[in-house]
Amino acid sequence: MSRRSPLFMMKRSMKNAMQSFRLPRVRFRGFSLSNPFSFLFFRGKFSFSHLRKSWNWITFLRLTALVFLFGTIATVVIFFIALAWVAKDLPDPNAIVRRSGFSTKIVDRNGTLLYDLYDESRRTPVKIEQVPDYLKQATVAIEDKDFYKHTGIDPLTPFRMVWTLVTRGKLIGGSTLTQQLVKTAVLTNEYSLTRKFKQMLLSIQIERKFTKDQILQMYLNEVPYGSNSMGVGAAAEVYFNKRVEDLTLLESAILAGLPQRPSAYSPYGGKVDEEGTPLWQMRTRGVLRRMKEDGYISEELESQALAELPNVQFNKTGVAIRAPHFVFYVKDQLEQMYEPEIVERGGFTVTTSLDLPFQDIAQQTVAEEIAKVEKYNITNGSVVVMEPSSGEILAMVGSKDYFAKDYDGQFNVAVNGLRQPGSSIKPVTYLLALRKGMTPATMIADTPTKFPGARVSEPYEPRNYDGQFHGPVSLRSALGSSLNIPAVKLLGMVGVENMLKQAYDMGFVTLEPTSENKTRFGLSVTLGGGEVHLLDSVTAYSSFANGGTRVEPVSILKITDRDGKTLYEHRKSQGKRVMTEEESYLINHILSDNSARLISFTANSQLNYGGKAVAVKTGTTNNRKDNWTIGWTRNAIVGVWVGNNDNTSMTNVASGITGASPIWKKLTDYLIKNGRPADDWPVPSTIQAVKVDAVSGYPAHDGFPERDEVVLPATLPSLPDLIHTKLKLCRGEGKLATEVDIQKGEYDEKEYTVMRELDPFMKDGINLWQQGIDEWIGSQPADQQEKYRPPTELCGSKDDVYVRLKYPEDHHDYPETSLVFEVEAASENAIDRVEIFVNGSLKETLKSKPYKTTIALSKGRYTAYAKAFLTDGKEGKSNETKFGTGNEHWEEPPPSPTPTPTPTPSPTPTQTPTPTPTPTPTSSP
Repeated sequence: MSRRSPLFMMKRSMKNAMQSFRLPRVRFRGFSLSNPFSFLFFRGKFSFSHLRKSWNWITFLRLTALVFLFGTIATVVIFFIALAWVAKDLPDPNAIVRRSGFSTKIVDRNGTLLYDLYDESRRTPVKIEQVPDYLKQATVAIEDKDFYKHTGIDPLTPFRMVWTLVTRGKLIGGSTLTQQLVKTAVLTNEYSLTRKFKQMLLSIQIERKFTKDQILQMYLNEVPYGSNSMGVGAAAEVYFNKRVEDLTLLESAILAGLPQRPSAYSPYGGKVDEEGTPLWQMRTRGVLRRMKEDGYISEELESQALAELPNVQFNKTGVAIRAPHFVFYVKDQLEQMYEPEIVERGGFTVTTSLDLPFQDIAQQTVAEEIAKVEKYNITNGSVVVMEPSSGEILAMVGSKDYFAKDYDGQFNVAVNGLRQPGSSIKPVTYLLALRKGMTPATMIADTPTKFPGARVSEPYEPRNYDGQFHGPVSLRSALGSSLNIPAVKLLGMVGVENMLKQAYDMGFVTLEPTSENKTRFGLSVTLGGGEVHLLDSVTAYSSFANGGTRVEPVSILKITDRDGKTLYEHRKSQGKRVMTEEESYLINHILSDNSARLISFTANSQLNYGGKAVAVKTGTTNNRKDNWTIGWTRNAIVGVWVGNNDNTSMTNVASGITGASPIWKKLTDYLIKNGRPADDWPVPSTIQAVKVDAVSGYPAHDGFPERDEVVLPATLPSLPDLIHTKLKLCRGEGKLATEVDIQKGEYDEKEYTVMRELDPFMKDGINLWQQGIDEWIGSQPADQQEKYRPPTELCGSKDDVYVRLKYPEDHHDYPETSLVFEVEAASENAIDRVEIFVNGSLKETLKSKPYKTTIALSKGRYTAYAKAFLTDGKEGKSNETKFGTGNEHWEEPPPSPTPTPTPTPSPTPTQTPTPTPTPTPTSSP
């Protein structure tokens, strides 16, 4: 090695550092760091002067090492002192015998026993010679691979205890088989550091007193294996109806995996992982893998056992149990609150929210109704019933028969089944549409529409359940009749991410707007494209029923110990507000309106409650794999699912007639008649009842058909109606009248429905939503198309200028002298200004509408007119009006005639009479 190489230089530096390693001579007068024990003789004051001079990084390392040394010594000393202190009152290690224990009882809300976790426990003691080698090997492999090497405890256990206490706040250490035996058979359920020390000391003593086979035999006889089987002998009988010596490799592996968490790994528990794999299968795979890794079995034997795993047949459990799916759900809640062994033998009384008489009715109803439709390949059903105000679960039916073998009846569809909700998810989207400012009366076009798909070349084109398109419909009818295209359009308007967030806030935990979900879900999520749990659906829709707050599902009301002391008691909380009272009221009002369903449902469907406050929403997936009905009153919400556990399609199911609806109807009827009535929805003070146009949803007008609606007044659009309107047409041409024609009154009126929608996904100026509307209009009968095609062209000359002096009125007298002048002016071209003339003089120039001003005049008579000038120079003149001010008459009086003098008459002379001639006779015919 070269003397100049970096490696050589590094080694020499390290050597010099080690040679120079010595502690600084820092003294306290009698104390020196080079003699750490001299502190016992310390007297006087401490001086840092030397320490400051000699301080460097090497000194820092020396001090750190010294602190670590002292800390280690102190830890060891404290640990053994604690052991010595605990050892003074250790139980007798000979006490590793079965104890009677205390029963943990699960009861319904009225105190009726559902399940006794210990009272009917089965015990079949076995000798170690009876236990198959596979079972012993599997137990050691999965629980304590060094069982035959250690002396009772893992040397690293103290350090694991400290680490988990600091990082997780729990006393968790690596327990050997011997420690587990002590915990199960000797010690109490006390959960503390003292118990851990006792557990370790007793394990050491037991290891000295008994052989390994004796300890293993005691372990196999004492630990719980679930389903009230205490010990492996009872477990073999409960799960396989076999003697322990007859167990196969696979059966041994299954049993060996149970003690760690019996309620989760039990085949009767129905628990699955995120991919739907039963947890007992996952645990068994882990046991077989460990057996192979530890050399107990070959890879070939492991493969054979894994191949047999899906076909394992379990014995029907003989343990008395009521509402088994609910019981195991509660047991799982308990194990999240306490250690499994405490749950098994803690002596608790667990009062649940379940109403057992109603639970029995629900279970019976599911079984009866599924039996009626099995010919349609409908083999299973599930129900959750909840009190909306508190979240208390009143009934939970996980399947039609928990003990059925033909379709995995143990699987709890209500809690663990991830299923597509179909149209039952639509109310979330409509809630956001109302929040966006729409009303239940808002018109939307149910017409063929193309939406962006996964690929540009493959647009998404949803269809309605009935295969029809219904043209202009209200949001009320679209939701009540569960039309698909309006729902997708509304989701396009409100946004997928907003919909996912609202659904998650309400309780749909699987629809959380994570980056993965936002990528995975598209517009089809409003039609049920995202999987949900029935329990979550009922939880979420409770917020509609209770006025807008989210509740959490509640299964446990109270827990007391064997002495009657209350350990836990549920207290009702206000809940998080996830919508306003007005929003929940409007959704409830729509979904309890039977007339809103008439497009898709008959008037007398299972959903009709004759105007009672019962809201309900159905849902069926396109492939008919899932059928839902979820309905609620103020006092109860009932959610029902029917389908098949193997996810195969049903051959025939009709929402509102067959499937989930009859089950929902029977249970809702029972609840209403037995103490949970359908009380009216409380009407928020801000909600207003109005008359709206039956087509457009605008305020009623023009004598068009109208209907009653409830709205938030601020969201009701104001007139004029832009959708359902009377258009003014020029006479004889069928085109839009000009402003001049309108002002002149030279027009006709005709009724039209204007359907215009803006595509929010529009690209390159192509409005696919409007194209769909136009396509639908073109498919209507010829005599119906015209009313949806209003004219767009104007008729008449665009050069006309209409001007009228509206005020002052013609031939009118006014007592005041300052008058308001108002001019009406119209043209298809832009008007530059309006001028007002009085007695021939320009008095005012107006540049914009309204053409209105006040002009001060003196008392007198006037003649006025107005002129309108267009920007292109053209002009028009109004009529002339004559009026008087200051009570002066508008018309001048006619002039009085000048009198003519009468002449004095002159005397007339008397004339001489003329003789009368003789008449000539008239001739006869």
